[in-house]
Amino acid sequence: MTKGSRDYGTTNAEWLNIFIWFKNKQYIMNKIKRYTKNPILTRNDIPYPVATVYNAGVVKFNGKYIMLFRSNIENGRSIIGIAESKDGYNFTPHKKPFLEPTSKDIFGVYEEYGVEDARITLLEDYFYITYSVYSRYGVRTALARTTNFEKVEKIAMITEVDQRNVVLFPEKINGIYVRLDRPHADINPWGIWISYSPDLIHWGNSKILIKPLHYHWDESKMGPGAPPIKTSEGWLNIFHACYPTINSTVYRLGVALHELDDPSKIIGVADEWILQPEEIYETSGYVPNVVFTCGAVPGKDGTVKIYWGGADEVMCAGEAKIMDLITLCKENPRKAL
Repeated sequence: MTKGSRDYGTTNAEWLNIFIWFKNKQYIMNKIKRYTKNPILTRNDIPYPVATVYNAGVVKFNGKYIMLFRSNIENGRSIIGIAESKDGYNFTPHKKPFLEPTSKDIFGVYEEYGVEDARITLLEDYFYITYSVYSRYGVRTALARTTNFEKVEKIAMITEVDQRNVVLFPEKINGIYVRLDRPHADINPWGIWISYSPDLIHWGNSKILIKPLHYHWDESKMGPGAPPIKTSEGWLNIFHACYPTINSTVYRLGVALHELDDPSKIIGVADEWILQPEEIYETSGYVPNVVFTCGAVPGKDGTVKIYWGGADEVMCAGEAKIMDLITLCKENPRKAL
């Protein structure tokens, strides 16, 4: 022991291990690396009049990234536009919207006030799109599908009133279709539920899986964000949640891990958020202090591109390592219920 030092009984090797642990922890704390040229899409990029561009579902199709983004048109109601990209960051919007409210049949009744927040899941032979619809009767979730993103078929309303944020699992599990959703409920905090279907139209056997925690970053409400991603460790569920402050409600992103064979069983819910509003395009805008995801695309290199709306006004993107997100769920989980 050198003069003036203290012997705490810790060897150099142990100090090295502690240093490595902190460095790894610091890296994981950075969770999502923002794209340096965010935002990736704004209203100024769209070739028709819109006030906003946000909350987009994203998927890969024929070697390109396809984005279905929400826009408020100049009467305040929502439509869904489409854009495509070779690299997942530089998107070119199409000249016309992809999905607009109709005045026909049952969709005309429930899409009266707009369509929004599309999620895209490649399932069997179709790209299925779940999206929220608003009308004088409240909010419901509708289901559509496409094979080429040129023509789209509206199939059915798949929830009752006051239910949204529906994401489909990309395969049948034990011979049945599965989804995560979020019913509105004032008695019980708005949490993440699971539901099952034999045909993608009729759903039931629902139960709650994850609910907000008191005085936690997800205290106010939470809901599914991107469709679940299959990994070797389980289904990765990137969700949104929010916390009320004296100034405004803050929307952040979190992550949970579900068992592969039975996604109603939670392996872990990360105690920490993985993304919060920090940049000016997230803290200031149409709705301040919001990051909200509807899409994430895993890569072959073990990373995942995550897409989020910033302040309900612009589209943003970033990248994370899938194993880092899994580690957060397994090594520092909080109670699911």
